[in-house]
Amino acid sequence: MLARVQSFILQGIEAAPCEIEIDLDQRGLDKVDIVGLPDVAVKESLDRVRSAIGNAGYPWPAGKLLVNLAPADVRKEGPVYDLPIAIGMLVASGVVDERAAQRVSVPVAQVTGDVEQPADLLPEGVDPARFLYAGELALDGRVRPVRGAIALATLARDLGMRGVIVPAANAGEAAVVEGVEVLGVHTLAEVVGLLNGALPAESHPPVDLESLIQRTVADVDFGEVKGQESVKRAMTVAAAGGHNVLMLGPPGTGKTMMARALPGILPAMTPGEALEVTRIYSATGSAAGGQHTSGLVTRRPVRAPHHTASASAVIGGGIVPRAGEISLAHRGVLFLDELPEFPRSVLDTLRQPLEDGGITIARAHSTVRFPASFMLIAAMNPTPKGTVDESNTSQRAMDRYLSRVSGPFIDRIDIHVEVPSVPWRQLSRQDPGPESRTTSAEMRERVLEARDRQSLRQGVTLNATLRGRDLDRLATMDDGAMALTGQAMSELGLSARAYDKIRRVARTVADLEGADVLGAQHVAEAIQYRLLDRRL
Repeated sequence: MLARVQSFILQGIEAAPCEIEIDLDQRGLDKVDIVGLPDVAVKESLDRVRSAIGNAGYPWPAGKLLVNLAPADVRKEGPVYDLPIAIGMLVASGVVDERAAQRVSVPVAQVTGDVEQPADLLPEGVDPARFLYAGELALDGRVRPVRGAIALATLARDLGMRGVIVPAANAGEAAVVEGVEVLGVHTLAEVVGLLNGALPAESHPPVDLESLIQRTVADVDFGEVKGQESVKRAMTVAAAGGHNVLMLGPPGTGKTMMARALPGILPAMTPGEALEVTRIYSATGSAAGGQHTSGLVTRRPVRAPHHTASASAVIGGGIVPRAGEISLAHRGVLFLDELPEFPRSVLDTLRQPLEDGGITIARAHSTVRFPASFMLIAAMNPTPKGTVDESNTSQRAMDRYLSRVSGPFIDRIDIHVEVPSVPWRQLSRQDPGPESRTTSAEMRERVLEARDRQSLRQGVTLNATLRGRDLDRLATMDDGAMALTGQAMSELGLSARAYDKIRRVARTVADLEGADVLGAQHVAEAIQYRLLDRRL
């Protein structure tokens, strides 16, 4: 007997259809083969499926079994096919009644006593072939979560399928996708009961992603940072225009705390952005680190890879391409602490994603593109020792330390800001000063007002991504600003890219003040943020 079950192939963060065919020849000797470019985890699924079927109380099909994963020319990986293979085997052996299986989703009220309603009276379109299946099986028949539940549900919607049958732990993720029915299951026996009509099919309720986003709160408030008002101003400018930031200062000055507080002053994610980010986390199997509810990412992520991380870990890669830290930071913040300690090769591979907002990973068998639109927040000490004195020896050490970061990489960071040591009186709150209590709520209000001005002027494009032609039109300068910019370009030897950075940052500074034309004061603040251009 031949049985077919529909599943999916996860390619990056996208899903492609996969048909699992089970051919049972009861006249042959007991043997099981699996074909269709399976990896080791897929080949091992046969042993898991055998144990799960037996421990769930069902007989193992007697005869020759051939499992085909189609299309046969695409590599299959992971334990996601355990559940669909098991269901296919039980259909082929008659444990799951295909005619009775059409009762999946039929309310219990339609089954009276021992008399079942004829199939021709069932609601039109209720067909188990219109469900996609995915799940890893434990040896006792439990269904464990898998990667890519959102991609699976999206594929089901795009193919016009009715819904998906997934592990209960993945049901909340899949239910975010509108237009598909999500059946979350705990055991293999539960799936068989659904398909045979012994159990009522209860769809997972739709997820109100927007309300979940509104209930999220930031972990760190800028009000917790003592002093550093000039740096808070720079972070406000960065958040308002989507600019990258490099903080330069000794240890213990609050650089890490401010990087983690930054998402709290950014606009809340839209449901579309939250779904996009959740798809990345779902496809990689990464925990969202407390930024999620039921597997859903509802707050802008902050990723902080260690400086020993490899290029594949940061950028993405592997034999089967997977998303790296820059993609996990999509729509959020990538924080690189101790920037010069990162290998120069890793930093230089960031240059293209910083410009394009995505990364394409090519392998012999496939090419996958991952989104990577993030704000880069970097921090570094002025010297390897962490502190600076005024001696020439210290200056030479500083120059050598800064030279570990390439000039082209520095060029792609809009704002360079110095983070000085906080005086004792401010640390102890004996002399906080009238302006040193700036909180995230106050900063966020200014950021949202500036973002509103940007959206009215240029749509969804942020100032940080404006191109030269757009800058000529949207960042016009008065005479004083033009003269100051020319002087800075000449005396500091700034590159053409740095010139555009100055105009973009000045445009954001003007937005924070509600000005349409860039004045000298706006350009002066933007030039002030080119700190390392004066040192490298």
